[in-house]
Amino acid sequence: PAKLVKHPVLFRKQRFNMVRGPKKHLKRLNAPKHWMLDKLGGIFAPKPSPGPHKQRECLPLLLILRNRLKYALTYKEVVQILKQRLVKVDGKVRTDTTYPAGFMDVIEIEKTDEHFRLVYDVKGRFVVHRIGKEEASYKLCQVKRMEFGKGGVPYIVTHDGRTLRYPDPDVKVGDTIMLDIETSKIKDFVKFDIGNLVMITAGHNNGRVGTIIHKEKHKGDFDIVHMEDAAGNKFVTRNVNVFVIGKGNKALVSLPKGKGVRLSILQEQAKRYAAA
Repeated sequence: PAKLVKHPVLFRKQRFNMVRGPKKHLKRLNAPKHWMLDKLGGIFAPKPSPGPHKQRECLPLLLILRNRLKYALTYKEVVQILKQRLVKVDGKVRTDTTYPAGFMDVIEIEKTDEHFRLVYDVKGRFVVHRIGKEEASYKLCQVKRMEFGKGGVPYIVTHDGRTLRYPDPDVKVGDTIMLDIETSKIKDFVKFDIGNLVMITAGHNNGRVGTIIHKEKHKGDFDIVHMEDAAGNKFVTRNVNVFVIGKGNKALVSLPKGKGVRLSILQEQAKRYAAA
């Protein structure tokens, strides 16, 4: 039988059509909606670098300095600010314009003595929330995994990619730890229990704050958590979307305007009319 000969032209085409590595660009229309980039402000958006937070759950440093804090007008100005090593994220100088800062990250600008924490507002958008120096010394981290390493060493992995060895034996998956940024030591922890204050970090209720009133277990499916906010409104979400932020009704971090209570459309309208 005749041998099958690869056609040289087809083979060459096939060879050069292969994709080489991850995408390095992000079109503006494909950028996450909570970045709040205007549709006509250009073709591209900053593609976040690989880092501790997922691409669609972060805010690049470029957008924080230019679009939110208004310290720069252009990308080039942001580069100049960062290359002077003026901006710290969680106590470390970051010079990457597309470094992915995420939920609960602390951003410091020492030259102006300003400190900010990234949290969600009640509409699920990132807020660069101004905080004091004392509060900027720690952050809250959710425990995502708890395992044993080589030699039986217990360790936990947090939502921002940290690995912490020898945690308190009472810390379990879903709990929140208070982490000292300077020493990377666990100062305190809060259990994922009924009666504690939580913030929702994903889904339809993203950004809402409430107290856990009930937990439902579903075998082979997502566990469901019921919450009630300060205004008495009840809402429900999956347990993976819940981030404990306080013991009882007292939050361990300061909250942005609205304190996590979502208003109805009519309440928002009445509030706007009253302010006008």
